[in-house]
Amino acid sequence: MTAMTMLLALLAVQADAKPRARDLGVPFDGTPGPLNAITDVGGVQVGHTTLISGEAVRTGVTVVLPQGKGNKNQVFAAWFTLNADGEMTGTTWIEESGILEGPVAITNTHSVGTVHQAVIEWSVRNVEGLNWSLPVVAETWDGGLNDINGFHVKPEHVFQAIETASAGPVEEGSVGGGTGMRAYQFKAGIGTSSRLVKTEHGDFTVGVLVQANYGVRSQLRIAGVPVGREITDLMPERRSPGDRLDGDGSIIIVIATDAPVLPHQLKRIAKRASLGLGRNGSIATNGSGDIFLAFSTAHKDIGTEEGGLYDLKMLGNSELTPLFGATVEATEEAVVNALVAAETMTGREGYTVHALPHERLREILRRYNRLVE
Repeated sequence: MTAMTMLLALLAVQADAKPRARDLGVPFDGTPGPLNAITDVGGVQVGHTTLISGEAVRTGVTVVLPQGKGNKNQVFAAWFTLNADGEMTGTTWIEESGILEGPVAITNTHSVGTVHQAVIEWSVRNVEGLNWSLPVVAETWDGGLNDINGFHVKPEHVFQAIETASAGPVEEGSVGGGTGMRAYQFKAGIGTSSRLVKTEHGDFTVGVLVQANYGVRSQLRIAGVPVGREITDLMPERRSPGDRLDGDGSIIIVIATDAPVLPHQLKRIAKRASLGLGRNGSIATNGSGDIFLAFSTAHKDIGTEEGGLYDLKMLGNSELTPLFGATVEATEEAVVNALVAAETMTGREGYTVHALPHERLREILRRYNRLVE
């Protein structure tokens, strides 16, 4: 571990006193990076703007920049939808070209248009030579806790999230786009995790960030334990208009890697996030928007509009299995981190969603012989 890596790890501990899933003794497979976050992939930055005010504003925006601020962020990418009752803009061009350009933004369902325009505006002002933009903006629905029809996310909130994005520790739980979200009828929101992958062709990192807002309590499994069936109280109070009781909801997953892989391989990686969700109990219900984006930072500023001949490296398909496994593991942990970090929240019309109780989780894992003491 380099001195810089040790410093970043120390900063991670100092920056966020909230425990994460591993701190509680939840066991996971694989080896995480020093931050156990998507920002373990070199160059990736994450920023949040969190909006909490009055009795009904519980929302925000989260951005992921594949190569930081001040460039076109052109990287190979692919997307996959497990169930499509949701929105992720810009994906038709990613499907066609295999290239992602610019930040990835995540917000609430009714703020997609505002965030989309704001990302373009920021890019036009700050990225030299930018003539057009098809931003990626994804959403989940926070209309239980948040006054979603109040349109509280403004362009300046998007600008703030981009400008304050950093490569350091990532704040989790009820922050940014995840402010008003819940999962398995517990409070949830933003979560992240990473895995280190060793191959004979080099060592690589896979990082995952989720905005989790899906599932019913009975489905929740943590470390293979049916936690949702063990904790049947602490259900959301004062059911809000539009509250879903069938598990419908959404999850947005962003996967980053520094492995040299091409778009068709990133598509395969993106699909594996489904298996990580399955480990936690998701069945991708009819009304859920389970949409995943994967990108690689291995090829810098890969835009092909200039023409020419490109000399690229790629891993052979037989080398992808460790990256598949890392995606599954990091997705599973990122969701649990979102649940662990979130705190009980009361919002619109007195609607309350409770946090996952840490000590009860530990007791349940201990009873099933799954707790790491």
